[in-house]
Amino acid sequence: MKLDVLKWSGALVLMLCLMAGSAWAAWEWQANAYGQQLAAKEAAHQTERTSLANANSALILAEQGKRLALEQWLAASDQAHYRVLTDEKTKQERLRDRLATADLRLSVLLDATATNDRDGMQATTGPGRLVHGAARAQLDRAHAQRIIGIIGDGDQGLIALRACQAYAKEVSSSQ
Repeated sequence: MKLDVLKWSGALVLMLCLMAGSAWAAWEWQANAYGQQLAAKEAAHQTERTSLANANSALILAEQGKRLALEQWLAASDQAHYRVLTDEKTKQERLRDRLATADLRLSVLLDATATNDRDGMQATTGPGRLVHGAARAQLDRAHAQRIIGIIGDGDQGLIALRACQAYAKEVSSSQ
């Protein structure tokens, strides 16, 4: 009987060792398979993150290119606006100088229907002057310079308006 118990206990120990060995082998096999699945998922995730980063970088570069083009256009537009503005100011200064030196006189048309106690007749011409057409009256220099100043301010406003319209058109068309 003792021999039977030893046999059975040896067989039981052997069975337990085999069961433990097979459990360990199954555990290792599952761990290896799960590790491979995790590695594949990690590689796919890393590939996805890399492609997203590349797409984001391309988008950033495209936006930087647009911004650079817009900045260059704005600089060129600003230079053109400045050039037009300085040209107009130079013209106004020359006109003011000519008015101040009496090299140029501003005149206005008079109403041809006004009689001025002459029965609708024009005044006679002075020596060295020919008057053809409607009667004209010359403006005082100070008044003429004020009028030129008002016109100059209006011209500057129109130049600024044109520059703003060109900017708005460019910005709205680039988007």
